[in-house]
Amino acid sequence: MKINVITIPEEGLSVQFSLAGGLLSDSIAEAGPDVGQVAFTLEKCDVAGSIRRYRQDLSFTGHLSTVLATACARCLEEAQFPVKADFSYTLLPATGTGKDEVELQTEDLEIEYYEGEIIDLAPLIAEQVLLQIPMKVLCRESCRGLCPQCGTNLNRGGCDCLKDFVDPRWAVLRKIKL
Repeated sequence: MKINVITIPEEGLSVQFSLAGGLLSDSIAEAGPDVGQVAFTLEKCDVAGSIRRYRQDLSFTGHLSTVLATACARCLEEAQFPVKADFSYTLLPATGTGKDEVELQTEDLEIEYYEGEIIDLAPLIAEQVLLQIPMKVLCRESCRGLCPQCGTNLNRGGCDCLKDFVDPRWAVLRKIKL
């Protein structure tokens, strides 16, 4: 969603829109190769919020909700993960912002810079979606995962593998007495 800065009244502008999953995926891919390696899909992201203008400075606050589909970290089956988040950004004109290395403070994380008269909100929404993804997404809390020897999904049934299997490379360590 793109908004013209000049058309935002000082009393604010309420926005409500949905972003297609492909548009968010493109914004995530533009963020860099390390960020784009998160393997997930989403259909759409619903956003509701308001933008207020104070001369050239803008305040964008809102709420987003979507559902991510990704692989479970234990069993590799598809896991649905609902994402709901409140966010707040301060958007400042990019004039005079150098590329010097400075130490960021906590309040600096909510500041973004814009150039020109048109602001694209999709990268900000994509950033918020990425920030909500946990380190490990599980299909359910009681997921048993895969058997480390044969790879059977233990949620679907058991396997006949030995439970006390010891990798022969580590077998020598059993002889150590403390």
